[in-house]
Amino acid sequence: MNTESHLHTWRRSFMPVVENIPEARLGAQLVLASWCVPDDVSDTVALVLTELATNAVRHGCRPARTFTVALTHDGRKTIEVEVFDGSPRHPVLRGYAPDATSGRGLLLVAALCEEWGVREREFGKSVWARVVS
Repeated sequence: MNTESHLHTWRRSFMPVVENIPEARLGAQLVLASWCVPDDVSDTVALVLTELATNAVRHGCRPARTFTVALTHDGRKTIEVEVFDGSPRHPVLRGYAPDATSGRGLLLVAALCEEWGVREREFGKSVWARVVS
């Protein structure tokens, strides 16, 4: 029996406008389906990607620079979501007021993922999160 797993990757860049966030999410959902990722895991990955992409568009993108989303699947149980933007500023987990209409994104990411973090890049950073099924 062959128990070897295969690494799957997908990457796509978008102009930093909020209208592209649903397109990034849909692209991810389609590729996850092609990788036969279970629906519940795909839904979690899509939510995490949406939150990280929203942060990139709202806080991290520089004028005329794209943001990039990437997925890496180890072929077994782990999917890494990574969003690249042009800002060197790191995201910060913060508390929020009960009536706040935003500010919960990283709290959701932290709750849904095995771990998350930031990678320095030559121009900007990437924020990554690991989803384990």
